[in-house]
Amino acid sequence: MTAWLGFLALALCSWSLRDAVVEACTCVPIHPQDAFCNSDIVIRAKVVGKKLMKDGPFGTMRYTVKQMKMYRGFQIMPHVQYIYTEASESLCGVKLEVNKYQYLITGRVYEGKVYTGLCNWYEKWDRLTLSQRKGLNHRYHLGCGCKIRPCYYLPCFATSKNECIWTDMLSNFGHSGYQAKHYACIQRVEGYCSWYRGWAPPDKTIINATDP
Repeated sequence: MTAWLGFLALALCSWSLRDAVVEACTCVPIHPQDAFCNSDIVIRAKVVGKKLMKDGPFGTMRYTVKQMKMYRGFQIMPHVQYIYTEASESLCGVKLEVNKYQYLITGRVYEGKVYTGLCNWYEKWDRLTLSQRKGLNHRYHLGCGCKIRPCYYLPCFATSKNECIWTDMLSNFGHSGYQAKHYACIQRVEGYCSWYRGWAPPDKTIINATDP
């Protein structure tokens, strides 16, 4: 009986510790445009290999990638061969499949290495909307001087002319939705920013439209 109780206590402690670790990675919702503008590197790539590096308590996963296209970071690192991430998902490590999909990957450069994680924007390329792909090619660049302000409850108001109010969280329980998938916040005349969606170049006569 004593041995069984000891085992049960150890199992419960182990389970609690695992739960605590799993819940350690928490990310604030971020619009794709902000994820783009805040990243050092933004690429489209296919993962062709991976290797667990023995550094840190849980190790680091090094993904070898075949870069298809770079959208941001030319002057920092014109060609990316490796992407680094925490080996454990509980520490915000990303799991990418080898020789299967093309991915959009965003990340930061530290000591000459590109790091990404669950709080960075990464996605299978074929899951991106047409608007997001156009944003990567051109539109998000136009909005890096704008500020996207999340709205979690009404009322929400822009407090400066360079703000766009992001309302996806009102109808998507805190997750990205229609605006994230189809809109970019672009700077117009006189420094005003407004949401934009369409196939033609932005109409520069439209200013300060905070609601798409």
